[in-house]
Amino acid sequence: MLLEDLRQDIDAIDTQLVELLAKRQQITSKVGAYKKQIGKAIYDPVREAELISERRELAESLNVSPDLIEDLLRRIMRESYQSQHNSYRCLMPQAKIVVVGGAGALGSRFVDMFSRSGYEVVVFEQNDWANSSDVFSDAKLVIISVPIQVTADVISQLPDLPEDCILADLTSLKEQPLKAMLNKHTGPVVGLHPMFGPDVPNFVKQVVVVCNGRHQESYQWLIEQLTLWGAILEVDDAQQHDSSMEIIQAMRHFTTYVYGRFLAKQNPDLQQLLRLSSPIYRLELAMTGRLFAQNSQLYADIIYNAENIQALAKSFFEELNEALVELTENDKKAFQASFDDVADWFGDASKEFLLESRAMLKTAHDAKSVKQLSSK
Repeated sequence: MLLEDLRQDIDAIDTQLVELLAKRQQITSKVGAYKKQIGKAIYDPVREAELISERRELAESLNVSPDLIEDLLRRIMRESYQSQHNSYRCLMPQAKIVVVGGAGALGSRFVDMFSRSGYEVVVFEQNDWANSSDVFSDAKLVIISVPIQVTADVISQLPDLPEDCILADLTSLKEQPLKAMLNKHTGPVVGLHPMFGPDVPNFVKQVVVVCNGRHQESYQWLIEQLTLWGAILEVDDAQQHDSSMEIIQAMRHFTTYVYGRFLAKQNPDLQQLLRLSSPIYRLELAMTGRLFAQNSQLYADIIYNAENIQALAKSFFEELNEALVELTENDKKAFQASFDDVADWFGDASKEFLLESRAMLKTAHDAKSVKQLSSK
């Protein structure tokens, strides 16, 4: 058999795969409609885990790489979730929702999600304060989605809300906004922090931190609505949340910002760097570039509003200085000793991160290869 004949066989099988995927997508769209009807969450972690486990076993029995099948299924399922992203069940019919800052990037995502769920949604912006009493008088949920530095001020300007109205915010810091909301409103209050940007295709597997405020039972429908959208909810104390965010967000963004400044001043040939980078280095460079593709005000707010950012940044500077001394003195033993200490601190988590990063790097490598071929 000639190579061309074998390639024709592969092409025929690939065509069947595409046709099967199209059929699968049609079915998943129906699944989405049924989930909406019965009020079932779009993301079912138990079902997903069982499906992947069963298909891995099947792949192994057929002498096919289980990892390959899992990679394919996870990619297919991501697309399936998007095909179910047309509409969702409304858990509080006739509820009017006001999103203050709803024209902004993150606020508009929540406007879209509530609209897809059949709610009456009103976008409230700076020029609307003259009519604020009318807008808020019959609201069942008011969400504050404005920059951190003006959040407390915006909350203070709100008119009296209905007693049963839920007041919530979406800021990345929680302690001060939560206090401001509790002082302003005597009804249900909850702090929310979506741990994602406005560019996510849907809320499936996206983490939303919940900081309970007052009358938790009254905003349970909102929590369940987030779950229906596929979000993963993590309940946390507001003060502990803010302390964690100083490390997760503020310091990470700050160090990335500094590295970006360093690169810009060194002024290397960016395309040369990309051409020579393996997937891991390309991904690290991409994460730096990603920061500077977004709104500078947003990141300034996150970094500069972190309570202990100066102390953390100084501590980081001290670590950098110590490492520089080791480098200047060519002290490899000190480097290795510190390296091993950090490895001990990470413990088994470092092995988990290694496996996770390998999966991401495979995707990054494939994307790079496709881009290189398409540019030729």
